[in-house]
Amino acid sequence: MAATELRGVVGPGPAAIAAPGGGGAGPPVVGGGGGRGDAGPGSGAASGTVAAAAAGGPGPGAGGVAAGGSGGSGAGGSGSAREGWLFKWTNYIKGYQRRWFVLSNGLLSYYRSKAEMRHTCRGTINLATANITVEDSCNFIISNGGAQTYHLKASSEVERQRWVTALELAKAKAVMMLAESDESGDEESVSQTDKTELQNTLRTLSSKVEDLSTCNDLIAKHGTALQRSLSELESLKLPAESNEKIKQVNERATLFRITSNAMINACRDFLMLAQTHSKKWQKSLQYERDQRIRLEETLEQLAKQHNHLERAFRGATVLPANTPGSAGSGKDQCCSGKGDMSDEDDENEFFDAPEIITMPENLGHKRTGSNISGASSDISLDEQYKHQLEETKKEKRTRIPYKPNYSLNLWSIMKNCIGKELSKIPMPVNFNEPLSMLQRLTEDLEYHELLDRAAKCENSLEQLCYVAAFTVSSYSTTVFRTSKPFNPLLGETFELDRLEENGYRSLCEQVSHHPPAAAHHAESKNGWTLRQEIKITSKFRGKYLSIMPLGTIHCIFHATGHHYTWKKVTTTVHNIIVGKLWIDQSGEIDIVNHKTGDKCNLKFVPYSYFSRDVARKVTGEVTDPSGKVHFALLGTWDEKMECFKVSPVLGENGGDARQRGHEAEESRVMLWKRNPLPKNAENMYYFSELALTLNAWESSTAPTDSRLRPDQRLMENGRWDEANAEKQRLEEKQRLSRKKREAEAMKATEDGTPYDPYKALWFERKKDPVTRELTHIYRGEYWECKEKQDWSSCPDIF
Repeated sequence: MAATELRGVVGPGPAAIAAPGGGGAGPPVVGGGGGRGDAGPGSGAASGTVAAAAAGGPGPGAGGVAAGGSGGSGAGGSGSAREGWLFKWTNYIKGYQRRWFVLSNGLLSYYRSKAEMRHTCRGTINLATANITVEDSCNFIISNGGAQTYHLKASSEVERQRWVTALELAKAKAVMMLAESDESGDEESVSQTDKTELQNTLRTLSSKVEDLSTCNDLIAKHGTALQRSLSELESLKLPAESNEKIKQVNERATLFRITSNAMINACRDFLMLAQTHSKKWQKSLQYERDQRIRLEETLEQLAKQHNHLERAFRGATVLPANTPGSAGSGKDQCCSGKGDMSDEDDENEFFDAPEIITMPENLGHKRTGSNISGASSDISLDEQYKHQLEETKKEKRTRIPYKPNYSLNLWSIMKNCIGKELSKIPMPVNFNEPLSMLQRLTEDLEYHELLDRAAKCENSLEQLCYVAAFTVSSYSTTVFRTSKPFNPLLGETFELDRLEENGYRSLCEQVSHHPPAAAHHAESKNGWTLRQEIKITSKFRGKYLSIMPLGTIHCIFHATGHHYTWKKVTTTVHNIIVGKLWIDQSGEIDIVNHKTGDKCNLKFVPYSYFSRDVARKVTGEVTDPSGKVHFALLGTWDEKMECFKVSPVLGENGGDARQRGHEAEESRVMLWKRNPLPKNAENMYYFSELALTLNAWESSTAPTDSRLRPDQRLMENGRWDEANAEKQRLEEKQRLSRKKREAEAMKATEDGTPYDPYKALWFERKKDPVTRELTHIYRGEYWECKEKQDWSSCPDIF
C-alpha cells in the first residue's frame, strides 16, 4: 500500500466528523487564521478560503461559496481520473477551506495545494465502501460509514455534477476491483520475498527468451536446409505444375523464418525493457517498504506511550465505583471516546487510552482475585461442568467468571492485518469473548416478545412496526461489546431450547468455513418462524474495523402468512490501535412484506462530531404498496424505539401533506426499550442476561454444540494460555480435515468418479422461493435426534 494511502487510513488523516446538513442556522464560518495543523506562512488567509459571514448568519449547510478559485478543473495530466479545487468543510472555526482534490484508482485524496502533492497527503477516502450524497446545487457529501465524512462544496452546480459523476464511476470500478481482489485472495505485504520473487521472475524470463532464441536458430537452420532442398528440386526437370507448387512452399518457408525472427526480436526488446526498469521498480518498492516500516514503528511507539500513561494514571488515581466516569456510567461511557477532533489536517490529536487493550504486565496468566465463579483453577473442567449443570437445573446463571487482565502487544498482531479479511487470520483468544458467532447470532432473539406481539396484530402495518423494532433491538447488545466472538468450526452447532419458558427454540449451524457462513432457524409456538443465513466479511483499515454481514433474514407469521425479509447494516469498530474502542452502526434497512407489499425503511444515522442529534439515532417510515406513509419510527439502536401514526392533513395547494406527529410526545407509542445490563456487566464482557446463559453447560446437546468447545470453555474460566493452545489444536484439526476433503475431491476427479462436496448436517442448500437466492434452509430432524439421543451422524470436530 502506498504511503499516501496509509496516511489516509491510519495517519493524521480525516477525523470522524461531519458538518451539519440542511440549511439551518449555525455558527459563523470564519475564513482567516491558520488553525492547529495549518502550519506554514499565510495558510490562514489563502485566496481559496471562504469569506467570513456575519454573526448569526447561515451555517455551512446553507452558506454559498465565496470567491476564491473554481470548484474543480477537468481531468489533469497526471494519470488521475479527475483533479481540481473544491471547498471542504473543516470545523466551525475555519469553516470551508479550499483544498486540491485528486481522484485516482478508486481513491479520493486531498491536499492543501497542488504543490503539496509531491510530499504530503492530508487525507484519503476509499470509494469502494463510500456513500455519495448530493445535498443541494453545490454541496455533496462522501462518507464511508462514519469513519470518514467529507462535506464538499463546488463552485457551481455544473462543477458539482461533474465531480459526482466522476466519483460514481470511480466507485463502480473500485467495487469491481475489490470483488476481484477478494476472489483472488488477500495480497501479502511487501517484504524481502517480493524482491527475490521479482529477481527470479526476471531470471526465468531471460531463460525463456534464450529458449526462444535457440528455437529461432533451429528454425533458421532447418529453414535454410528446406530452402536448399527446394532449390535443388527446382533445378530438376519436373512438370511446370510441380515447379509452381515448389515456389509457393519456398515463399511460405521464407515468410515463416521472417516471422519467427520478428517474434524473437520482440521478446528480446521486452527483456531489455524489463531489465532497464527493474532497478526503478525495486527503488520504488524499497521506498514504499521503508515508509511502511517507519509508520509501523511510529504507531507502535505511540501505542506503547498510551499504555504507559494509562498505567501511570491507574497507579496515581483510584476512581470510586459509582463515579460518572466509571465503567457503569452507561451510555456516555462510549460517547466520550467517539469523535476525532476538528479538521483532518490537524496532526496533534489526543484520544482516551484503550481500556480493552492495556493490561498489566503479568505474563503468567494467573486467575485474578475478582473471579467470582466459585471454582478454583485447580478443579478439572469436568468437575466444573458438573457444578455448572447443577446450577443450571436450579435456575439460569446470572454471572460468569470475571474477565482477567492480561498483557498483549496489539500492534504486533494487527499491523499485518491492514486491508485483509480477518476471518482468514488466526487471532489469540485475548481478542475474543467466551461466545461463538453462532451464540451471537442467537442473541437476535433477546427481545423475542416483539415477534410474539407482532403475531397477534391484525393490521399488517402495525405488525410491520413491531418487526422493525425487533430488527433494531438486535443491535442493542453490541453497544459495548468490542471483543470478537469465536469463529465457529465447520459443522459446529448451537441450540437454544426455550420452548417451556418463552415458547421458542433455536438452532444454528456453521455451514461454510471460507467464506464463513452460519445458518439459523428459530420457531415459536406463538406463531412465527425466523430463519437466516449470514456470511460475515470484515476488513481492518488501520483506524477502524468494518464488519459487513451478508445475507437475508426471513420472518414468517403462521396465522396470516405474512413473509418479511431484510438485511443487516454495517458495523464499524473505531479506534482499533489508539483510543477508546467504540462501535457504530450505519446504513439502511428495507423490510418488505412479500404478501401485502408493505415496506419499512430504517435509517441508521452514522455518528457525526458536529451533529446535534442524539447518538446512534434510527428513523423509519412504514408505507403501503402505493408509497403512502402510515407510521413513522424514531429512536436509537441502543435504547428504545417509538412510533406514531402519520395522519394526512390538507396542504397549501390542496394536496395531502404529512403531519409532524412526532413533535407531540403523547402521540408516540413505545415499541421497544432495552433491558438494563446485569450488575457488574463491565467485568463480564458486557453480556446481557440472555448472553450470560448461552454458554452454560446443558445435558443432551449435540456433541458439536458450542458449549462443548474446549478453548471457549477454558477462556471463560480464565485459563487463557491453555485456551490459546487448545484453539491452535482445533484450527490445525480443521485444517487437516479440509486438506483431506480436497485430496478426496482431486482423486475422484482423476478417477472420474462422482464426489459429494461438504454438506451441512441440519440445513439444506436450495433456492429460496421468495428471494430466489441460494441459501441454507432447515431440513428438520434435529429435535427428534435430540429426543432419541441419536447423534451418530455428527462429525468429531472438537
